[in-house]
Amino acid sequence: MTAAAPPIEEIPGAQAIPLAGAKRLRLLLYAGVPILILNFAAPYQGLIGLPITFFLKNRLHLSAHDTAQFYLIVSIPLFVGFVFGFIRDRWSPFNAGDRGHLMIFGFLTATIFAIVGFVEPTYAVLLAGVFMITMLMQFVVGAASGLSSAVGRHHAMSGQMSTVVNAAILAPQVLAWPLGGLLSGFLEGAGATVAARILFLLGGALMLSTAAFGALGPKRLFDDAKAGAEPQRLAVSADIVRLLKTWAIWPVVIIQLLWQFAPGAGVALQYHLANEMHASDAQVGTFFAIFYVGFLPMYALYGWLAQRLSLRTLLWVGGILAVPQMVSLLFIHSPQGALLAAIPMGLLGGIGQAAFTDLAMRSCPKGLEGTMMMLFLALYWISNRFGDLWGADLYQHHGGYNTTLLATIAVYAAILPVLLLVPRRIVAGKDA
Repeated sequence: MTAAAPPIEEIPGAQAIPLAGAKRLRLLLYAGVPILILNFAAPYQGLIGLPITFFLKNRLHLSAHDTAQFYLIVSIPLFVGFVFGFIRDRWSPFNAGDRGHLMIFGFLTATIFAIVGFVEPTYAVLLAGVFMITMLMQFVVGAASGLSSAVGRHHAMSGQMSTVVNAAILAPQVLAWPLGGLLSGFLEGAGATVAARILFLLGGALMLSTAAFGALGPKRLFDDAKAGAEPQRLAVSADIVRLLKTWAIWPVVIIQLLWQFAPGAGVALQYHLANEMHASDAQVGTFFAIFYVGFLPMYALYGWLAQRLSLRTLLWVGGILAVPQMVSLLFIHSPQGALLAAIPMGLLGGIGQAAFTDLAMRSCPKGLEGTMMMLFLALYWISNRFGDLWGADLYQHHGGYNTTLLATIAVYAAILPVLLLVPRRIVAGKDA
């Protein structure tokens, strides 16, 4: 039988250790590298994901609802991402910690990418291949997410780490959506087999680079992640109970479910732009790129504000700005208008996204950083995919695209009362 858990304050490594500016910046940038690569490689994101979406639509002639169902199935590993985070927190392959996870599962994911690339791209092959890739990739994502959270808390810079993590997630999308749209258009002229091969070999190459980062990445980053996490040696069931009994995580869970449940922002929007507004694949990609660009300066602003204002203040500012995020889409009637509408959408959502991620980092129990951050990501995908399903149904059967927009605005407004449930001790402080 294992020993009882010590109080959080007594866990070795629990004391935050602020860093000087240059050292802090290096660690922040190092932590962002694997997250950056993973979001280029992910088959459920822009560079690889958008061409797959248009492949399903244009080559396999799937409806909006059928495409949403495809992504719902392949997202099952994302829905249980906290399991992969929990494995990261408790298992150190070859005693190499996060390095081991990045190397082993980065290589395995690259292998599956390559195999799928050389098989005829039928619906069944794409479904099975994307499912397997997504599942293996979650081991890598768990390591990268847990590592960044542990380092951020260890050095009292969770707000700045939130900025880096969110920027590393979105920066690839800024490039990936227009490139993915252009790649989709290019692949329309190629044979289906060649098109799939290009996509999946590109993903495989990116995952090999993730494995290389695990093998050759900076020692200081991985050592500080270990020092910041210092997992408790409890039974599996005891750690699960410890997580569930941590009240601070529950407002985070509710906020994330509401924030990512956007029926008007996913598949319904892509089909609306393509069908009603006659936007090209490249224009759809450009719309999402502009949208994501709007987040990036707000993330930078958040990193500066996090050292000057309490998280409580930033949460309220971000939550209030998020409510009207998609209002501009009610007034557009052309692809050009959509590109303009994307600008305020990104600007209004950036502070909220960074603040909610910061809250998740601060709320996770010590030693369960991987579990909590993967739960945070899992909630994103659960809410996002079911939001897509509901959005597709509203779009096709219940009033068209404007109905999905009004539903999204109402859901975002429901975040504000949840902020009252966040424990004050979690949000009272600011970054060092």
